[in-house]
Amino acid sequence: MLVSSGIFFRQLFFNYFFMKIIHVCFVLLLLYSNGISGQEAVSNMEEERLRVAYFASGCFWCVEAIYETVEGVKDAVSGYSGGRTKNPTYRSVGTGKTGHAETVAVYYDSERVSYHTLLEVYFASQNSASYGQSPDFGSAYRSLIFYQNEKEKKIAEQLFAHLNETVYAGSMVTEIVPFVKFYEAEAYHQNFEKRNPTHPYIQQVSLPRLNRFKKKSLGFRKDKSLL
Repeated sequence: MLVSSGIFFRQLFFNYFFMKIIHVCFVLLLLYSNGISGQEAVSNMEEERLRVAYFASGCFWCVEAIYETVEGVKDAVSGYSGGRTKNPTYRSVGTGKTGHAETVAVYYDSERVSYHTLLEVYFASQNSASYGQSPDFGSAYRSLIFYQNEKEKKIAEQLFAHLNETVYAGSMVTEIVPFVKFYEAEAYHQNFEKRNPTHPYIQQVSLPRLNRFKKKSLGFRKDKSLL
């Protein structure tokens, strides 16, 4: 009986993957017949798997640069979220009067990296017991996880509870809140670290924070080489 059951499940497993292959081939053929190249077809399929997560943990120049090193992340966009006012600007958010925090929208391939892994990166790249990340403190730089559904909320709360007990001795201040709206930041903020490698803030704050993350998070990174 056990032998026959094993054969049955192996056959079921084989049939599932065979049908997946057939499905992919059919989609590629259909797209090709409509004048779409194989490369474009693969790109379209990747777009279907693309998800977005929203995190705040200090200066968005730093956070954006960290997530763009993570395997499976397609892009990271700097912006603002978590506040009361519409169409916030860098200057208005910096006053602390809008309620918004500097936030990064992380676009990721859900088949290559999980939301749980993105949260591990989030906590590994900051001090979650601080109301900001040195040298930036205050409401605009507070630690926030914006969940979009109950599954994300549960994952975030469970990981928070584990770290708060085992690492931070109950001192974590990260807020886990429902996502409402994301406002993309001004163009000059996007990819700021890559475009301004000699900027004093990048040299003294952003790069050291990125390198600290890289040293302890080799498994998350696109580049697996040591520093």
